[in-house]
Amino acid sequence: MLQYYATQLSSVEVNYTFRQLPSPAIIDRWLAQTDAGFRFSFKAPQRITHMKRLKECSDALAAFYAALLPVVLAGRMGVVLFQLPPNFKADPARLATFLADAAPEGAATLRIAFEFRHGSWFSEETLDLLRKHAVALCVAESDDLETPDAVTAPFRCYRLRKSDYGPADLERIELQLREHAKHGEVFAYMKHEDSPKGALQAAALLQRLRGQ
Repeated sequence: MLQYYATQLSSVEVNYTFRQLPSPAIIDRWLAQTDAGFRFSFKAPQRITHMKRLKECSDALAAFYAALLPVVLAGRMGVVLFQLPPNFKADPARLATFLADAAPEGAATLRIAFEFRHGSWFSEETLDLLRKHAVALCVAESDDLETPDAVTAPFRCYRLRKSDYGPADLERIELQLREHAKHGEVFAYMKHEDSPKGALQAAALLQRLRGQ
């Protein structure tokens, strides 16, 4: 499916890494099935975000980054997404310690995005921390929570996961992404689970953005 998917879309968000790290053979297979312009974004392991909850994660973080190295070397990396659990309330001190390890200030590292799912994180203190480390605030739309669309990095990251998007919604998204793309790279993903609806909408949206 990936080989065909890559003919319709330009990037995929890999949820596989949330549960386990891919072997070099799996990474090689993914790269071989897609062309040079296709980008892979990866969700950080649940061990980091949900079990350790960003605390004392150096070893787990190093293993995760090492697993992604072939994608980085191939120039095929999209975004590394750290998605926090909904019951993880704001803890700026813990976030600051984690970012010092995950995204050292001023270092030319991976594109990193954070998806916060508890409203207490949406503060200027959080945004300042993300800006300091050039980490994107992932704008996550869902039926339960919407993230403020704040600029904290040279690139943008969107997860569009509402249960339904009508024509007016898709037009809004198209205009939004088109405007942001004038100022830097934009990575946007729609919900793709049991139903192909999200992927089909994403493919149609990409065609419109490309003027096809």
